[in-house]
Amino acid sequence: MEILLVLSPSQDLQWLCLVFCRTVLEVMSQLGFACQPPPDVDTDDCLQEYSYLFSPDILKGKVAFITGGGSGIGFRTAEILMRHGCHTIIASRNLQRLTEAAKKLSVATGQRCLPLALDVRQPQMIMAAVDEALKEFERIDILVNNAAGNFLCPASALSFNAYKTVIEIDTLGTFNVSKVLYEKCLRDHGGVIVNISATLSYKGQALQMHAGTAKAAIDSMTKHLAVEWGPNGIRVNSLAPGPISGTEGHRRLVQPHPEAQNLFRNIPLQRMGNKTEIAHSVLYLASPLASYVSGTTLVVDGGAWMTSENNFPSLLGVWATELKKEK
Repeated sequence: MEILLVLSPSQDLQWLCLVFCRTVLEVMSQLGFACQPPPDVDTDDCLQEYSYLFSPDILKGKVAFITGGGSGIGFRTAEILMRHGCHTIIASRNLQRLTEAAKKLSVATGQRCLPLALDVRQPQMIMAAVDEALKEFERIDILVNNAAGNFLCPASALSFNAYKTVIEIDTLGTFNVSKVLYEKCLRDHGGVIVNISATLSYKGQALQMHAGTAKAAIDSMTKHLAVEWGPNGIRVNSLAPGPISGTEGHRRLVQPHPEAQNLFRNIPLQRMGNKTEIAHSVLYLASPLASYVSGTTLVVDGGAWMTSENNFPSLLGVWATELKKEK
């Protein structure tokens, strides 16, 4: 037997409000509902399952150019953007890795992914890669500057060439790719630039003078470019991740060293972040939801930089262990 309940417009509205409130209360009653991490995998593979928090077609028809897109945060960022309707170009020096990554990404998302070899320190290579990308897609709407180089090392032990290399990859590389994309397409059509930064310079991180300097320069560059390129319809922002699982830095510097886990015990959210959380943050900055956000740095670290110990002796022990392994 079926029962048909007929409500007046006012009763209908009250009923809907009641159902909505109950649903919200049930969700909020779960401890830490707003802090639970989304599913992720540590390897450079696509997610086995994905639940949409944004509209699935929020980036439909857009094209993103992602440096360092063959692994780690860059790979997951490409996947999440593609799951929301975006085609991608993933670029780095390792074409074999990129080709394998592009196949995985296209199979998992149904979107096109073009792998291109380039060195962000070489403007001519960047120009050639962008020209090839424009032949394939005719447009590029989003740039994610994710290519980076880093390692632990005291400033006193840092070679001149090592310091120069990090600055060239991180800072100059970000400028090089941004300038080429600006001149070849963003200047005339507008778009979004997201620079992957870091919190290293906020309080002077031990063993990270080289990377901290490079990332501080990127944050400053972000502000200048946002001011100068805003009139062209270009938004420019930085995103500063905290300690993130499933990245090369985590595999090399944390997992082999049980004592290094103590470096994360004071994070307010009591855990590391994952690559999907960073990719979701890039998705937000690249999407129309951030239409009035430009010239800022979005810190995605669970509050870590404010509370984590800058434990030089512990970090020095990790560095010394790595140095012995290399020898």
